[in-house]
Amino acid sequence: MVNTKQRAFLKSLANGIETIFQVGKSAVTPDLVSAIDAALEKRELIKIGILNNCMMDIREVADIISERTQSETVQIIGKKIIIFRQSKTNKVIELP
Repeated sequence: MVNTKQRAFLKSLANGIETIFQVGKSAVTPDLVSAIDAALEKRELIKIGILNNCMMDIREVADIISERTQSETVQIIGKKIIIFRQSKTNKVIELP
């Protein structure tokens, strides 16, 4: 669980990263979850875009992804979700 200061730090880091996943019509599939899980292990902080043809609510998508990857939703802004999980083997981000 990240606190308010850590969340603000992660939001500032997320400004400079690109969206690496997009959720569309097929919503949250097991393949998508495993790819996000692998990306979180490598990068720790990722940005996910939600396409207009996604039938699920963005909050619901964020909750499902966070639950299935044991990560934390840092921020939902517009059609973007920022997710963080501390890596077990390769710590890239040092939280304040």
